[in-house]
Amino acid sequence: MNIIERVKNIIVNPKKEWEVIDGESASIPSLLTGYVLPLTIIGALAAFIGYAFVGIDIGLGLKMKGMDWGLYQGLSRLIVGIVSFVISAYVVDALAASFASEKNINKSAQLVAYGTTPAMVGAFLGFLPMLAIIGGLFGLYSIYLWYLGLGPIKKTPEDKKVVYIIVSIIVYIVVMIIVGFVINKILMSVLGLDALGGLRGLGL
Repeated sequence: MNIIERVKNIIVNPKKEWEVIDGESASIPSLLTGYVLPLTIIGALAAFIGYAFVGIDIGLGLKMKGMDWGLYQGLSRLIVGIVSFVISAYVVDALAASFASEKNINKSAQLVAYGTTPAMVGAFLGFLPMLAIIGGLFGLYSIYLWYLGLGPIKKTPEDKKVVYIIVSIIVYIVVMIIVGFVINKILMSVLGLDALGGLRGLGL
């Protein structure tokens, strides 16, 4: 699988690409190392560059900028992206039977990995922190991709898709929030950061 081709195809021609994906063999480790990790690393590097060298004003005369903030943002995105992918794959698979869908952890992992492609690509805009909200909006397209993938990947009946997608997306968001909160607290403590941006060399 060519990762660039997969990204392009799942975004531009998702219906056809999901059919191709359904015929592939995959596992959480293979999807993580071959797809999720490379895309997440690019997003993490973009965030590091954005906060280490560009920064963003957060009000009160404070600015998140500097190597420490770059490390914090980059590591946060990397760790949260990896952990959220794994946890979400298992949760989505656990929910499958409730929506008359196929319970198969590898298929669930495919759905999560490829379905969240726009969100991972949107993170590439992190090199300019002020564009982060635009990158975040890419994630809205992920909902549509996830919906399209339920049929071919999870064999979800048409009348179960809407509820399954709603529950799955809510689970994914909750996982991201919880994992992000824990990881961010740890990283802030380790790097000596605080929520208002006060840190060694604040804004410099």
